[in-house]
Amino acid sequence: MKPLLQSLRRVRRWFIRRTRVPRIGTVDFGDLASLEPVSRDWGFDRGTPIDRFYIEDFLGRHAGDIRGRVLEVANNEYTRRFGGGNVAVSDVLHPGAGNPRATVIGDLGTGDGLPESCFDCIICTQTLQFVYPLHRAIESLFGMLKDDGVLLVTVPGISQISREDMMQTGDYWRFTTASLGKLLAGTFGDDVKVECAGNVYAATAFLQGVAVEELAVASLERADPQYQMMLLGRAVRRG
Repeated sequence: MKPLLQSLRRVRRWFIRRTRVPRIGTVDFGDLASLEPVSRDWGFDRGTPIDRFYIEDFLGRHAGDIRGRVLEVANNEYTRRFGGGNVAVSDVLHPGAGNPRATVIGDLGTGDGLPESCFDCIICTQTLQFVYPLHRAIESLFGMLKDDGVLLVTVPGISQISREDMMQTGDYWRFTTASLGKLLAGTFGDDVKVECAGNVYAATAFLQGVAVEELAVASLERADPQYQMMLLGRAVRRG
């Protein structure tokens, strides 16, 4: 029995070394051992924020959906970048006056000012967390799409709070694959696909405001469903 126990202990020590799990009491936080994050500006002041890495990968994989008449929230950067020549008309949604790029002034939370059934694609990135009546917002997005139109949406899972939005209109929600999936399916039905992005490495770095350029990109690519940093959804309006 004793040799067996010794063998099991050796296997356990080997496994711990291979998985690089620090022994209890030996974790070294290094530069992160502070109550102040590396950046409070999401990492913009250091390079590319980590959420942009996942957003742009998602839109790149669904670039074929960005065609015809396209609506994007706040600006049309992603419409132009990923839609290119497939976009006939590019519109920009903003909730109020003051955005010179806006072509549609309307409120997702109430539906006021929003056109009906006129877009082939809507790009809605990092927006729904700021809209308190979430179900109404999804209905608004659905209502603006043509039949067979596609909604490409991204929302945060693990994220710092937007201070500016919290003070002005509110930063209300964080999501999971379960919540975003049910939210979209409640209006769009079965033609909904939701995925998560991120892992503990990405989430820790994002909370600190570390930029993509400072990290091992290969480590960002692994999705760990226990650490859902970003949620990415594709939903189609069927006639």
